[in-house]
Amino acid sequence: MILARVVGTVVATRKDERLEGRKLLVCRPVNPAGEPDGSNYIVSVDTVGAGFHETVLLVGGSSARMAAGLKDSPVDSAIVGIVDTVRTDSENEKRLAAGPAKGRRA
Repeated sequence: MILARVVGTVVATRKDERLEGRKLLVCRPVNPAGEPDGSNYIVSVDTVGAGFHETVLLVGGSSARMAAGLKDSPVDSAIVGIVDTVRTDSENEKRLAAGPAKGRRA
């Protein structure tokens, strides 16, 4: 899964009939802090009613085609979740990256 933010919409009046009625959103991958992660943009089919500037969960490839209502559809990416919060244990990450503390058993 990819954490991303919805940054736009795509309007395609002529498209594969299996995409008729589907909302296409432009998403940009973000890191857990919500900052843009790279310069790629991904067009995803919305399956959960996501909106502009919401943080979402994307799946790609065959997982996207397993999302609700997308079986046998020509999609590479689907929005399968709207993120409420993201929490990382950054203090633990820093401590683990520094190695075992002196005087403490590993």
